[in-house]
Amino acid sequence: MSIQAYQNNSVETASPGELTLMLYNGCIKFIKAAGKAMEQKDMENKNTNIQKAQRIIQELMVTMDQNTDISAQVLPLYDYMNRRLIEANTKNDAEILGEVEGLVVEFRDTWKQVILQTRKAQYAQGGNA
Repeated sequence: MSIQAYQNNSVETASPGELTLMLYNGCIKFIKAAGKAMEQKDMENKNTNIQKAQRIIQELMVTMDQNTDISAQVLPLYDYMNRRLIEANTKNDAEILGEVEGLVVEFRDTWKQVILQTRKAQYAQGGNA
């Protein structure tokens, strides 16, 4: 199986929670790539990778369930990250890029814990049935 086929299969068989985790990981990957491009004065790749990271943040924003209590807290943070990515891009500011990367890593790590807790709860229910 090729890497591309494996990746496609991973996405097609992933749960919504796992897809969100993939989005966070992709966003981190693009921010890191943008930072590397920024260091190398490769403005085209910096711009492309920041825009990819922004698209992921925007996707997370539009797919979030607006009826949950947590959305009122998370959406402003996503909006903030998106605006900071624009600023990092226009100002060529690696420090801002690092700030956003740190926020995305926090979201990713928290999301991983949510998935683990959900799985534990599901397995516990299955064991008692």
